[in-house]
Amino acid sequence: MPDGRVRVRTVADFGGQPGNAQIREDETAGWEAVVERLESAGGSNSPVNLTATGWLTGQGRPRIDRCATPERFIREYRERSLNDQQRRGVEQALGSDLTFIWGPPGTGKTDVVGCIAEGCYRQGSRVLFVAPTKVAVDQALERICTLLSDEEGFDAGLVQRAGEIELASLAAAFGDKIDPIQVTQRLSTALTTQITDIRERLEAARRDLAVHTEAAEAQTRLANLHAQRDEADRHAGTLRQQIRLRQAAIGDIDREIHNLGTPSGLFAKRKQDKLDHLGRMRWTGQHELTALDQQLRTAHDARQRYAAEAARTGTEVLALRTRLRTIPPHGPIQRAVDQLQPQLSQLQKELRKIADVVRSNCRIMGTTVAKAVQSRKLMDAIDVVIIDEAGMVNTPSAWCAAGLATRRVILAGDFRQLPAVTKASSDRNTSPGDQEHARLWMDRDPFSLAGLVDISGTAQRADPRMVCLDTQYRMRRAICEIVNTVAYPDSPLRTGRGDSGRLPESPLLGGPLILIDTTTRRLPNPEYRAGAHTTNSVHEAVIHELIRGLQYDRILPARKWTDLSADEQPTSRVAVIAPYKAQVKALQASLTYRFGQQYDGLVDTVHRFQGSQRPLVIIDTVAGGGSKTGFFYEGLGLSSSTCRLLNVALSRAQDHLIVVADTGFLHTKLNPAGEAARMLDHLERHAQRLSVDDLVPFRSAADLAGLPEEELARPAFFPADEVPRAVAWDIARAQRSIEVYCAFLDPAPVRTWLRHLTPRVQAGVGVTVHTRDQSPDSRRDDLVGELRAAGCQVTLRERMHEKVLILDETVLWHGSLNLLANVGPTDLMMRITDPTCCRRVRNIVDRARMERPARPWPPPAPRNPDDGHIAPGVVADGRLYLDVSRREKDELKQLARDAGMRARWDPARQLWHVDATIPRHLVQRWLPPA
Repeated sequence: MPDGRVRVRTVADFGGQPGNAQIREDETAGWEAVVERLESAGGSNSPVNLTATGWLTGQGRPRIDRCATPERFIREYRERSLNDQQRRGVEQALGSDLTFIWGPPGTGKTDVVGCIAEGCYRQGSRVLFVAPTKVAVDQALERICTLLSDEEGFDAGLVQRAGEIELASLAAAFGDKIDPIQVTQRLSTALTTQITDIRERLEAARRDLAVHTEAAEAQTRLANLHAQRDEADRHAGTLRQQIRLRQAAIGDIDREIHNLGTPSGLFAKRKQDKLDHLGRMRWTGQHELTALDQQLRTAHDARQRYAAEAARTGTEVLALRTRLRTIPPHGPIQRAVDQLQPQLSQLQKELRKIADVVRSNCRIMGTTVAKAVQSRKLMDAIDVVIIDEAGMVNTPSAWCAAGLATRRVILAGDFRQLPAVTKASSDRNTSPGDQEHARLWMDRDPFSLAGLVDISGTAQRADPRMVCLDTQYRMRRAICEIVNTVAYPDSPLRTGRGDSGRLPESPLLGGPLILIDTTTRRLPNPEYRAGAHTTNSVHEAVIHELIRGLQYDRILPARKWTDLSADEQPTSRVAVIAPYKAQVKALQASLTYRFGQQYDGLVDTVHRFQGSQRPLVIIDTVAGGGSKTGFFYEGLGLSSSTCRLLNVALSRAQDHLIVVADTGFLHTKLNPAGEAARMLDHLERHAQRLSVDDLVPFRSAADLAGLPEEELARPAFFPADEVPRAVAWDIARAQRSIEVYCAFLDPAPVRTWLRHLTPRVQAGVGVTVHTRDQSPDSRRDDLVGELRAAGCQVTLRERMHEKVLILDETVLWHGSLNLLANVGPTDLMMRITDPTCCRRVRNIVDRARMERPARPWPPPAPRNPDDGHIAPGVVADGRLYLDVSRREKDELKQLARDAGMRARWDPARQLWHVDATIPRHLVQRWLPPA
C-alpha cells in the first residue's frame, strides 16, 4: 500500500482484534516444480538432457576444446580489449561442450559472457541465458543487446526477456525490442488497427441491434399488459354479475324466513327445521358474497396495476421508436454483425500467429533460474544454456537448468561471492540427517558439485574445464590487495586499471584504503538487550559526520542542491554497507532525516549491493555495539559465508574504501585464523587512519552555549565529568518533554535533579521518569512520591536496565547515564540530536519491558536420584537450569540466540540450560518462584 503497510485478506475470521497472527510465505511452491522436473528426468517427455546434467556431476566425457576462428562469430573480435584469460574463456566456451568461467569481482565476466552469447548466436545456436536474480539477468542482457542491436531481426525479437525487466536502463534502451508482448504489439500494429476498427464497428452494430431487440420486447410487453388489463376488466364484470345474483338469492332467503315467522303449533318442529335449513343457506350465500367482493377488489387492483404499467411501457415504446428512426433497420444490422464477427475471428487468429512468429524469432532468451526451471517451455529449442552468477545457484536448480541444453553448457560466476540462499542446513528444527543432506546438495554450487573446489574452498585452477579470470579492472591496487587477502590468497587478482580516483579531492579521502577506529569511543554494551550486536550508535554517528564532511568537500550534494546529473547523485557515488538489517534500517532513517530524501537508498546490506559498484564504499562493521560479533563474522574458511560476504562488501569499492571498525573489540572476539581477522590485520597495517575525533567532536558542557544550531545538531562525545553540566543545559532548554530512564533512585541525585526538573514542569514541560518498582525499599519509595509531588509522571517497571535521557523527542543522551542514582554517569556519553534515534531507543525499551505475567509454577517432577541437587533455578558448572515445556523450547532457543548464547538440552537430567550469565528477567518464567 502507499503508506508502506501490507494488506492481507483471508477467509478465516480472526475477530476484531486478534491477539497474535503470523503470516508466512509458502517457500515450497517453486521447489515443487524442481521436484517435478527431477522426478520426470529420464522419461520420454522430460525436457531434461541427462547427458548435459551428467557433465555437472563429473559423468561423461564432455569435449573440451578452443574455437580456432572466434573472429568468424564475434564481430571485430581481434580489436576488442580482452586480456588473454578473457579470450581463452570466450574461445573455450565456443569450442567445448562444458565450460566453467571463474570470474572474481571486476574481472570483466559480464563482457566475456556477452561475447560468448554473441558467438553462440552466430554459430547458429539458440541460447538460454539464466541468472539467479532479475538484476543479474538484466545486466548481462543489456551487454548482449548492445552487441547484437545492429543484427537483422533484432527489432523482431532476436533477443528476448522472459519475465519482468528490473533494470531501468535496460527497459529504457531495449525494452520494446526484447519484451515479447511489446514486440508482438509493435509488429502487429496494422492488424491491431484493423481489429480495433472491426471490434468498434461490431460493438456499435450490436448496440443498434440491442435497441431493435429492446423495442420489440417493449412492444410485446405493452401488448401483454393491454391484454392483461382487458382480461382484468372482463373478470371484474363477471364478478359483479355473480355478486348481484348472490345478493338476490340472499334476499329471497330473507323473505322466505320472514314469511315463516316464529315456529308454533302442530307443525312447529317442521317450521324450525325449515328455518335452520334456510339459515345455513343464507350463511353459505353470505360467505360466497364476501369472497366475491374480495375477488372484485383484487381484480380492480390488478386492472389498475396493468394500466399503470402499460402507460409506462407505452412511454418507453414511444422513446424507443424515436431512437429506431435514427438507426438502420434490423435486417441490415444483423447482416453486418454476421459479416463482421468472422472477420474479427480471422484477424485475431492472424494476430496469434504473429505471437508465434515472435516466439520463433527468439535466438537468445534471458530469464531467472527459477523461471527457467519452473516454466514448461520458454523456447522452441535450446542448444546452449549459459548460467551466470552460478556461485549463487543451488545444485538442484543448476542441474535442472543445465539439463535444458542439447549441445553446450556454460557456467560463469564466483564461488567466493554470495552463495545460494538456503535454510535447511541451518534450521534448528531440521533433523541432523536432513541438515547434512541440505549441505551436500542445497548449499553447494555447481563449481563444488563438479569438483572444481575442494572441501577447504581451494580452487582447482589446473582443471581444463575451468578458465580463471585473474585481472580486475574495478578496484584500485590497495583495495584489490585487501580483497586478495580476504578472499583470494590462493589465487590473487592482478590490477589492470590506473591508480587515480574519479572523485574530487578531500582530506577525508587521503588514500584508497581508510580505517576509522572507534575503539576509544565505544559506549557500554547493553548486554541485557537482545540483538544489541546488530546496531552501533557510535558508528551511526561517525557515518553521519563522514557524510557531512563529504558534502562540505562537494563529493556529495547538499540537501538543497538540484539539477543533479545521474553521476552526481549520492547513490551513484557512495554506498554504505552494513552486515545487519537493524543497523541498515537505523542508518537509512537517520540519513534521510538528516540529509534529505536524495540519500534514501544509500545504505543497505551486502546482499543488496551484489552486482553493483561505487567510487566510494563505506563499510560499517557494526561490531562493538553488543557483547558479540554475530553470525556475519562466525564463519571460517574460503567457502564460509563470512569470507563470501566480506568479499562482496570490500569489492564494491572502485576508488576509495572506508571501514568503520571497533578494532579493539574485534581483536578480542574474532578467530585469528579467520578471514575477518585477516581483513582487520591488513587494514591496521596498510590503511590510512582517520581519527574518530576528527569526525565526531569531543566536547565539554561549556561548549554547548556558544554553538550554532547546526553544530548542536551534530552528534558529540562528552567525558563523564562533563555530562551533568551538559545534561542540565539541555534540560533547561527543553520545551515539550523530558524522559528519564534510570533503574535506581537515590536521595541526593533525585533532589539535585529535581531542582532542574521542577522549573520545567512549572513551565508546562512533561517530565516522565521510568524506573523500577522501589516499594521494597521505603526510603527509595518515598523518592517516587517526591518526584510525583513535583509534577513528574513516574512509570514503574518490574525489570529495567535502560540508562538514557530523551528531551523533546529529539535529543538523546546515550551511554551509562544513571541520572537519578548515586553512581551517576560512569563512562563516555554521546549526545545525539535525531528524532529517529529517539524513537528507535524508545521502541527498544518498550520491547525489553516484560509485560507477560508469570505463569503458574507446576510441582517439580520426580528426578533421577543421580541428579543430586540439580533442579530448575540451580546454577551448576556455569549452567542455569530451567523448566521448559516442549512447546516453549523453540521460544527459549530463539531468546537465547538473541542474547548471544545457546540453549541446550541435558538428556540425563531432562532439563534445558543456558549460560548462567543470562539476565534473569529474560528467563524468569522458567524459574521457580523466589
